[in-house]
Amino acid sequence: MTQPKQPTNTSALATLVIVFFFWGFIAASNSILIPFCKTHFQLNQFQSQLIGSAFYGAYFIGSLILFISSNVLGYDILNKIGYKKGIIYGLWISVAGALLIIPSANANSFPALLASFFVVALGFSLQQTSAQPFAISLGDASTGAHRLNLAGGVNSLGTTLGPIIVSFFLFGSIGGEQSEVTVTNINVLYLIVAGVFALVALFFAFSKLPDGKNDEKFEKANKAAASLTIMTLLIGAIIVVGQLTEVPKLTLLLIALVSVVGILFYSNASAVKNNAGWGAMKYQQLIYGMIGIFVYVGVEVTIDNNFGALLKTPGYLTEMGLDESMISKYISLYWGSLMIGRWTGAISVFNVSASMRRILTIVVPFIAFMVVLGVNSLYGSDISDLWGYAVCIIITLIAFFYGQEKPAKTLLAVSILATVAMLVGVFTSGIVSVYALMAGGLCCSVMWPCIFSLGVGGLGKYTSQGSAFLIMMILGGAIIPPLQGAIGDLESVGMHRSYLLAAGCFAFLGFLAIKMKKVLQSQGLDFDAQVSGGH
Repeated sequence: MTQPKQPTNTSALATLVIVFFFWGFIAASNSILIPFCKTHFQLNQFQSQLIGSAFYGAYFIGSLILFISSNVLGYDILNKIGYKKGIIYGLWISVAGALLIIPSANANSFPALLASFFVVALGFSLQQTSAQPFAISLGDASTGAHRLNLAGGVNSLGTTLGPIIVSFFLFGSIGGEQSEVTVTNINVLYLIVAGVFALVALFFAFSKLPDGKNDEKFEKANKAAASLTIMTLLIGAIIVVGQLTEVPKLTLLLIALVSVVGILFYSNASAVKNNAGWGAMKYQQLIYGMIGIFVYVGVEVTIDNNFGALLKTPGYLTEMGLDESMISKYISLYWGSLMIGRWTGAISVFNVSASMRRILTIVVPFIAFMVVLGVNSLYGSDISDLWGYAVCIIITLIAFFYGQEKPAKTLLAVSILATVAMLVGVFTSGIVSVYALMAGGLCCSVMWPCIFSLGVGGLGKYTSQGSAFLIMMILGGAIIPPLQGAIGDLESVGMHRSYLLAAGCFAFLGFLAIKMKKVLQSQGLDFDAQVSGGH
């Protein structure tokens, strides 16, 4: 006898997605701040990417601290306090970080600014670790991925609006003449950000949301904790060496990249021989998933974080290059591309017929596209050169239909398409190149749920622990963007050709799609036959 499905707590889900919106808002806003900081603090491209490193590195450090603390205490800290309180505490940490940005800007200190961004993202780490399983718990487990898709669509709305609103506060306009940025602009912006975070925290505190606790028994994984700690210390040592010596940054970043991948494969190989103390890391699909999330987040962020510098390059899009105040519409459309894909994926949340789903799959992405263009137009940007991007949407839709919402098949299709798009972006210039690079956002939009579902597939009682490990691998956003920045600083390469790194990342994700499918099939799991809702 089949159990009745648990109904979705719609009101609680509506409250929760507010948090997803602000993650996107702040993460995408970094794209505007990076070129500003590069000019203001007279940084090279590698140094400017340290904003992203501080931001995404905090996700890893925050998740690691939570996991190791729980491992030492012998119980899941987050489960003890509940997902609701986890989100509230995370919001207050982000409030503190936003307020710290103000004295950092007043002191004209780039290191202090990096530390402040780290604190903001540390709060985000706790929020995300809480909100992902919380969204799944607000209804039947079989429809959890659909709720994450819906929340992801709202997150992408934040990424679309973020660059535009931040550009307005920093420069006084969106598509017009650039005004001088003052400390007052920074102060006002982050006072508002801190105020909004505080209001959301209070709203959550007084809302009638469930606590979000579960009864899963916590299982220690001492060897996994040791492996992740060694990875952290090694990356820390690389950072120290980079600060105290003249070793080229490119060399150190390549060592960091190889170290992360090497430690993960070594951990899995050791776990296969003797799985005691390794927990979820004994599953090869999880290791591939962790590497996949690392590369996916890294390439998604690096396309965008280095995009401002590319748009400012004389002769790329315009003869003189663009001012910081003029790039926001392109940054907005890149993040809007993720919204287009995620809104399309969120169609699975609604109970509609197969024919209606096909119609909506064609219509919804163009509605999302019009929203992005409408928002940019409303804020004064000239959108006449953005209409042609519809061609990229049509091509990506063909890949979506080919993928049939099957995670491995979809991941392979969009990875190949993204690799081709990056190559087109590198070997052309002008608006065609801009379209091609922004199309990476369309392909990235469906990658997270594909990699996540394949990575935790077949983990059973280790699924929760495996999910936490996957979230840690957001670390990729801290390593791959500065790696591209260091490559772009090489006179022999330049910013434009540095996007070959993005092409390589997407090609590698296609390889991982094939490997994860084979590993799961060897365990008797064919996810392309069993799992729908890959978007």
